[in-house]
Amino acid sequence: MLEINVKKRLRDFDLGVKLDVARGKTLMLVGDNGCGKTTLLNLVAGLDNPDEGRIALDGRALYDSESKTNVPPEARGIGYVFQSYALFPHMSVYDNVAFGLRTRRMAAGEIKILVKDRLEAAGLWEIRKAKAADISGGQKQRVALARALIIEPRLLLLDEPLSALDVRKQAAMRDELMETIHACAVPCIIVTHDLRDVACMGDQACLLERGKLALQGGAEEVLRWGSGMNAK
Repeated sequence: MLEINVKKRLRDFDLGVKLDVARGKTLMLVGDNGCGKTTLLNLVAGLDNPDEGRIALDGRALYDSESKTNVPPEARGIGYVFQSYALFPHMSVYDNVAFGLRTRRMAAGEIKILVKDRLEAAGLWEIRKAKAADISGGQKQRVALARALIIEPRLLLLDEPLSALDVRKQAAMRDELMETIHACAVPCIIVTHDLRDVACMGDQACLLERGKLALQGGAEEVLRWGSGMNAK
């Protein structure tokens, strides 16, 4: 269970969000550009700090302003797929996926086994030596997800994971992504501007407007509300 109750002063408005995501469930976060969606992911990941509040995962505080708890990002057990994928362009597919394990100082032999298994499962083993800068958008998406999953995260955060793909590839990748997320059985938050993502992948959804939850409920409820808006 992921529990979020945070406040943060942004340039144009105050962000104030309280929500829960159960284990194995996927929350779709939608809203206009600049409403605070990515900021919220960064607060959960520890890349930015709230002004006050609490973030807890499976009962363990990741951030708590009262107790002055602030677990560093690398110790939070979170897999984060950034909108731009944030791959190291000069590094190979293999080295990108292995990066998180190496920073944790895992034994080289164990890294080889885990990376090979993850790349084979993602259909990336044949291109393992290719530089990240030279592979397709769909392959980059798979590499970014493989890198997030290889650390066996307790929580997944995905920021617009399909936005860099052309429309023809999005449907297939959407199904593949949904299967992968469900297999992990951890809480997941996906930021999206595409209501098709909400319909296909969401168990629940939230509409964020200027840092506040304007609507929170089942994915179908948010879809009905959002069908008439220009969502981001």
